Amino acid sequence: MDWKNIFTFIPEVRKSEEKKLSFNIKLKWTLIVLISFFVLANIPLFGLSKNALARFEYLAIILGTEFGSIISLGIGPIVMASIILQLLVGAKILNIDTTTSEGRRFFQGLQKLLVMFFIIFEATIYVVMQGLQADPALTYGVQILIFQLILGGLAIFYMDDLMQKWGFGSGVSMFIAAGVSWNLIARAFQFIGKDPVTGGIIIQYSGKIFVFIQSLVGKDVTGATSALAAILVTILIFLMVVWAQSLKVEIPLSFGRLRGYSVKWPLVFFYASVIPVILVAALMANLQLFGGLMENAAQPCFNDNSILDRSLETCTGGAKISSFFTFLGKFTDGIPIGGFAFWIGSTNIVDLLIRKSFSMIYLWQALVHTIFFVIFATLFSVFWVKTANIDSKAQAKNIMASGLQVSGFRQDERVLESILDRYIMPLTVMGGAAVGLLASLTDLFGALVSGTAMLLVIMIMFQFYQNIAKQHEVDMHPAVRKFMGGG
Repeated sequence: MDWKNIFTFIPEVRKSEEKKLSFNIKLKWTLIVLISFFVLANIPLFGLSKNALARFEYLAIILGTEFGSIISLGIGPIVMASIILQLLVGAKILNIDTTTSEGRRFFQGLQKLLVMFFIIFEATIYVVMQGLQADPALTYGVQILIFQLILGGLAIFYMDDLMQKWGFGSGVSMFIAAGVSWNLIARAFQFIGKDPVTGGIIIQYSGKIFVFIQSLVGKDVTGATSALAAILVTILIFLMVVWAQSLKVEIPLSFGRLRGYSVKWPLVFFYASVIPVILVAALMANLQLFGGLMENAAQPCFNDNSILDRSLETCTGGAKISSFFTFLGKFTDGIPIGGFAFWIGSTNIVDLLIRKSFSMIYLWQALVHTIFFVIFATLFSVFWVKTANIDSKAQAKNIMASGLQVSGFRQDERVLESILDRYIMPLTVMGGAAVGLLASLTDLFGALVSGTAMLLVIMIMFQFYQNIAKQHEVDMHPAVRKFMGGG
């Protein structure tokens, strides 16, 4: 039996038999997935004793999850599988021709297999590394905890698959947007909190808008300036991203059989959209997360002076191995203070300047963070365009299938592909580098939520708006639906 047939045993969400789903159907399934996500995010893990991952709030936002809930894995397995597979295909280690239907099916099947692997792997790592600790009084507590995490990971995976086939766009994008939007509202208007002693609910004005008002009343100039800066930076980021999203190159096309009629084929500046930023942010989040887990597992190997204690009496062999990997980072309350995680991370430079606590190490960290984002966003942008079937060859086929051609050139797919090559690859590289630069700078300037998260939610919501508007236009005008191939 061909080993590729293993892909047929992986359950999947069936596509609709209709070529074009109606607006109402897509809206219904989008709302179902969104509500299900929030419900699952509020279901705590049974038998959880200690949630050491609760301190990684930034990672939870980027991974579209709530640590300690049944969906603690979030989109981590999906994104990690996508990153690894794209790197292998891009480096020609795996020779998969994604321009053919058979190659795309093989790529998607291999991606699903990798997602399944990472769901099991990450669920096991979270518990074994004591990021999520099982109740010692519970029989088979570790196994029960891992099983719940696997179920939650599979739920996220199939909700993403459902969104892609029956909803508006990507489930991964929507989960991130939902988590960021919730945190954005909380950071602006939060007025309740937990008592650190009793754990009860208390009135605590931690939202930046309330902090700004409270600081003005209390004549706290530094606090008011810091809160106002976060609010203004958030507004500035919003305006910048909306403006950048409007940048595009329009290629004039004409109908081959109808003289006098022409249209413009738009190629947006952020050609790979928000995907490269999601991949880079998730990569950084996973590196920081595993760094924290490895540091947590290696903790028995450190004495009170944070010097490695190599005595066999106080350090187990497993902890010795994991201590070797603490180069990924050292953390205090979830904030990286050393190692690789610190250098690729970011610090709110504006707030440091306001509070007069800026030092040169943060400038070097900002430089490394920016370079990391720009390089990897560019790489992932190129890989995504090549594997997502939106390169010059695929676009040329779409244009030809619509009966269009470039004005002044003969109607030939190869000619059209060579013309598109002049625009698509430069846009892919420049757009990927620009979105990486914008994401890194917004991280450094600070906002109500992290700059990367803010950038993601704006671009994702803008993309959802475009998808919904396009779908609504097709539903309202049968002639447009016929032109786009909907029958």
